[in-house]
Amino acid sequence: MSDTIGSAQIGPMPLARRTLDLAPVPKDLPSPGQPLGWDELARLAPPASDLANGTTNAQANLRLFGYPEHAVRVTLYRDHHAWCPYCQKVWLWLEEKRIPYRIRKVTMVCFGEKEGWYRQLVPSGKLPAIELDGRLITESDSILEALEQAFGVLEHGMAHPQVLPLRRLERQLFAAWCQWLCATGPDQRQDEQAGLHFDRRASAMAQALDATPGPFLLGKFSSADVVFVPYLERMNASLAYYKGYRLRQRHAAIDRWFSALEQRSTYLGTQADFHTHVHDLPPQMGCCQANGSLAQRQLADRIDRGPWPIGNFMDPDPETSQPEPVDAALQGLARVLRHREPLLERYGDGSGSETDPFSTALRCVLTRLVLGWECPPPAGTAKSLRSLAQRISVPRDMSLYSARRLRQALQNTAALDPVDADVWPAPLPLNHRRDQDPLPFLRQSGMKVV
Repeated sequence: MSDTIGSAQIGPMPLARRTLDLAPVPKDLPSPGQPLGWDELARLAPPASDLANGTTNAQANLRLFGYPEHAVRVTLYRDHHAWCPYCQKVWLWLEEKRIPYRIRKVTMVCFGEKEGWYRQLVPSGKLPAIELDGRLITESDSILEALEQAFGVLEHGMAHPQVLPLRRLERQLFAAWCQWLCATGPDQRQDEQAGLHFDRRASAMAQALDATPGPFLLGKFSSADVVFVPYLERMNASLAYYKGYRLRQRHAAIDRWFSALEQRSTYLGTQADFHTHVHDLPPQMGCCQANGSLAQRQLADRIDRGPWPIGNFMDPDPETSQPEPVDAALQGLARVLRHREPLLERYGDGSGSETDPFSTALRCVLTRLVLGWECPPPAGTAKSLRSLAQRISVPRDMSLYSARRLRQALQNTAALDPVDADVWPAPLPLNHRRDQDPLPFLRQSGMKVV
C-alpha cells in the first residue's frame, strides 16, 4: 500500500495473546466465529508511526532523522512500488548515512502509466533520479558518487581500490544469474551448466566475504555491500522459486552476509519477500524459466500458497534470519485499515455495508489476524480473498512478517468458504503487473497525479 496494497501454520492462541497484550481489547467482543466490526478493528490498530524520523519505511515521503526540514538538500525519485533494485541501492545508502531527503514516487511502466511530470523532468522515465542542491542526477552509480562528494563515503567509496573489483564481481554474478534464470528452461543439461556457472560466481563472492574479518565484504558495512544488496536479494528469491536453488543454504558466507544485513533496521525497511520478487521479476526480466525439478516445484508452491515460513522445522528460513516482531499482526491490520476504501471498491461493492460479502469476509480475515479466531467468510468470497493475498507487496504495503501473517489469515479464511473453499484466482500476469496500478490508492490519499 504505497500507499497501495494490492510461518509454518501459526496457531491462534500465541498470536491472540500477543495482539491482546499490545492493543486495547474491545469491551464487547463478539462470540468466536463472528467477525469484529470495523470500529472495533480500528480500536485494536496501533497509533501511526513517525514516518519522517522513525525506522526505515516504504511509506514516507520525507525523511528527517531528527533534522529540521530546511536541512533537506536531496529529493529522491523512486518507484511507488518500492521494488526497483536501483532505487533500493540509493534508498539504502541515504538511510545508512542518515541524510535528510524528500521522496517523490513514480510509477514503473509495468505497474501503470508513467507520470507526465516525471517524463518532463527525466525524458527517459528511468529510475532512480535525485535532485541534489537543485541539480538533477540519474543512474544509480552516478547518484551514489555525487552523494559521496556531497556527504562523504559510506566506509569505502565507490571508487575505492578495494570496491572497484567487487563492483565488477557483482556485474559478473548478475550476468550469470540472468543467464540461468532467463536463458534456460526445462532442458536439463543446459540448466545444469548455467546453474554451475552461477554457483561458481556465487562462490567467488563467498570467497571475498571469507577473506574479511567480519560478515561484510570489506569488514564493516560499506558501499561495496550496498552495490550487492538489490540483486542478491532478488537472486535468493528467484532461484529458489524457478530453480529450486537455496543460495543461503549453499553458501555459508553469503548466509552470514544476509544475516548481518538483517540486523540492520535500514535494510529491513527496504527488504522485499520472496513472493513479491518472484512475481514482479518476469515483466522486468522478459522471462523467468522454471526448470521443473521436484525441489523447484515444491518451493514455488510453498512461496505461492504457504504456509510460511517457506522452510520447515528442520531447515533454516531462506527468506530471513530475524525472529518475528511482536507487533507484526497489528502492523498488517493498520495497513489494511489505511486502505480499506480502495480495497472494498476493488474486491467488493464499495459500500462497506453489512450486505457487502467481501467487506464481511475482510473483517473475518482481520479478526483471525489479530485474535486468532476461525471466522467463516460469506459464501463465494474465497477467490477474492486469495486474489488479495497474491497482491500484498513487501515492503510497499508492510514488512515481511506482517505480510506473512496477513497472507496466512487470508488463505486460512478462504479455506472456510462454505461453497468455494478450493477456488483460486487466475495466475498473476507475466508480461506486466498493471493489476498493481497505484492510481486508486493515490486518489484515496488525495495525492495529485499528473
